[in-house]
Amino acid sequence: MSVDLKKTASNGNEKMLITQEQQGKINEVRRLIGPLSGKAFVYCSDTSITRYLRARNWNVKKAAKMLKQTLKWREEYKPEEIRWEDIAQEAETGKIYRSNYIDKHGRTVLVMRPARQNSKSTKGQIKYLVYCMENAILNLSPEQEQMVWLIDFQGFNMSHISIKVTRETAHVLQDHYPERLGLAILYNPPKIFEPFFTMVKPILETKTYNKVKFGYSDDQNTKKIMEDLFDLEHLESAFGGNDNTPFDINKYAERMKEDDKKIPSFWTREISPSSVPIDVPSLDSIKLDTDSDASDNEKIVSSSDSVTDTGSVDPDQNSVIQEDRNTSAAMH
Repeated sequence: MSVDLKKTASNGNEKMLITQEQQGKINEVRRLIGPLSGKAFVYCSDTSITRYLRARNWNVKKAAKMLKQTLKWREEYKPEEIRWEDIAQEAETGKIYRSNYIDKHGRTVLVMRPARQNSKSTKGQIKYLVYCMENAILNLSPEQEQMVWLIDFQGFNMSHISIKVTRETAHVLQDHYPERLGLAILYNPPKIFEPFFTMVKPILETKTYNKVKFGYSDDQNTKKIMEDLFDLEHLESAFGGNDNTPFDINKYAERMKEDDKKIPSFWTREISPSSVPIDVPSLDSIKLDTDSDASDNEKIVSSSDSVTDTGSVDPDQNSVIQEDRNTSAAMH
């Protein structure tokens, strides 16, 4: 195994600031979208529009088109109206749940365990994913926009995953929750997963693909990154932490029911006209550390795009792990 540990710049705890030019683009998207009311008005804050612009490299027309499609989807799918009772059966095995801790950048954490898949229904699985995404956003601090996915592959085999569900997951995440994923760590994926990941790569946008990182419990650099990102006392033992508490569906159900009660006020809150600070270095100056062809290397990256969009942390706490795993899934 060859390991190359690098230092890279990263962002941590404050919302990314924008230039006057970028604020002008936000205003232009508003003009193209047209007048809004109700939940659509709440959804289209300056911060939200900024995420769509970032997802489309600050192309106003593309961002406006993308946002219009999301508004149409939200009007028809009504994700904010999904409640625990609607998805409780999908949730009962703990295949996806919001952890009771956040990472050191204040991001909510969704834990996923593919081996606990308990449904053949694509519709049901996607509805539960959407519920989890909405719940993770509901629990974000005002200073944070993104979440982390921790994916535990213990007990995994190929019967636990499908191309159809993966394709629909990518569609929902990329088209309707742009820039919400800060980092996805695939923890101890088996060799049999590698060809599947290579096969689904074409359906992932570059920005999404760059946020998916492989981590391994027997690698010291992975352990260091997990320690840098999480409080190990709260992190599950499956990811190298010290918490051995098993998933309890009854306790989790109570948490979610309490969260459901917060949803109406979330969608009737007041939004300031300009919630994104102006007049600082351009977002476009902050780039991911990417390789166009890294065929045998996997990375866990704590970087400006893959780890978080917001604020700054001590560079000594940020690392890039490259591992030679002889894998066919090239990580950028």
